[in-house]
Amino acid sequence: MGERGSHALRGPGFDLVAIGRTGVDIYPLQHGVGLEDVSTFQKFLGGSATNVAVAAAQYGHRVSLVTKVGPDAFGRYVQREAERLGIDPVHISALEGESGRVPPTPVTLCEVHPPDDFPLTFYRYPIAPDLMVEPTDEILADVQDARIFWATVTGLSQEPSRATHFTLWEGRAKAEHTILDLDYRPMFWSSADEASEQVGRALDHVTIAVGNREECEVAVGETDPQRAADALLDRGLELAVVKQGPRGVLAATRDERVEVAPFPMEVVNGLGAGDAFGGALVHGLLAGWDLRRTIEFANVAGAIVAGRLECSTAMPTTAEVESALAAAGRL
Repeated sequence: MGERGSHALRGPGFDLVAIGRTGVDIYPLQHGVGLEDVSTFQKFLGGSATNVAVAAAQYGHRVSLVTKVGPDAFGRYVQREAERLGIDPVHISALEGESGRVPPTPVTLCEVHPPDDFPLTFYRYPIAPDLMVEPTDEILADVQDARIFWATVTGLSQEPSRATHFTLWEGRAKAEHTILDLDYRPMFWSSADEASEQVGRALDHVTIAVGNREECEVAVGETDPQRAADALLDRGLELAVVKQGPRGVLAATRDERVEVAPFPMEVVNGLGAGDAFGGALVHGLLAGWDLRRTIEFANVAGAIVAGRLECSTAMPTTAEVESALAAAGRL
């Protein structure tokens, strides 16, 4: 179990409050074939914000997830599994109504074609419960008090979630470590222009942005990592993190730039790597590490999860990441 179980209450205020996607990931146990030819599957807790929360909990932090599920069996599974993996379930609520009459808990199916082809099929239409989150006094108070608040671009794609995000950001008043994962998924938006408009608004409320080159293009119109980082910092951010694929990761503040080389790993499923990176970034920020150590740690955490099938239950412990860093001479 690693460090799971160390998330017991230890006073007011969460280390991390994340808001966003949750659901059930259905992964094939036969790889290299289309879903039509798969005969056995396994289910896991999933969703980007959920995975980041699990990863942070795995490092021993007190974590809350603001999201909604359907009043159904998969919704009960999400609530139970999230708590088992270290997330305080206080803000994981089920929609009111009967199963079949309100949106169900989302399911995501993945094909696995290593090393770099992992098509996703999302079942979250016309709207997913996690996009129906509305602010409460309790949620707002926990967001204001949290040491880190993590949100994703997907949460801006539909109402009432979009308005909820801006309400929570306004209440947090751009406190230190207010993070936006640029996690742009075209299938959730009517157009890239709409996404760019909403991300542009969001950047006024956050202190850190994390994304790959394509997501930076949606956010600030730049794919070159250095120019993308400059553009994000020009928006008033304190830290810009640009993932460069095979070139590694660039992290920039106004005073420092760090580039970290990729960590070699035989890829099984690349889908959880970004969320593992996010949870490890949270850990480094909470620990007060310098920028290079934080990004090196996060980069290796992402690589470890890329070498495993699932996402949430694949998140590494501190000892696993440090062992990999030491073996590579990066510790």
